[in-house]
Amino acid sequence: MSGRLALAAALALSLSACSPSALKGVDTGALDAAINATIGDPGTCVLIGEAGSGDTVHRFGSNVTCGRVLPACDGATRTLEDLLNITAKGRQAVNASCASSPDGGRTVAWAAGPIETRDELVYAAAMEGPNTPPGVVIADKLKTAFEKVGLIRR
Repeated sequence: MSGRLALAAALALSLSACSPSALKGVDTGALDAAINATIGDPGTCVLIGEAGSGDTVHRFGSNVTCGRVLPACDGATRTLEDLLNITAKGRQAVNASCASSPDGGRTVAWAAGPIETRDELVYAAAMEGPNTPPGVVIADKLKTAFEKVGLIRR
């Protein structure tokens, strides 16, 4: 029995070692609910990562939504992970919007930047669809969601 207990304890420790500690003190379920309430949409992805490395510590959105290659609104294309990595290194805010379909019936909006009061964290968000708000609106709504769950400390 003690062998099983030791194995279970080792497994639990190894799993917790893989868990991101950057969001310590933040209920990730509440964070997802706050993001969903403010900009939730099947075409939305939000990544929170570590400044410097760009390692993702939280994701809102499906693998498909988060992995899409979309117009970067500067003539190039990118994924949200690309934007997270750029933001993690340069810590510059990004708010951009442009057509994502040839007929202009769909748009993509990008928002990214440092998370206020959390020097160790940055975020990147993308929304794509027929009724997408501008990137600056997405950034503002995410700030509200982050404040609601204590990710931005006041």
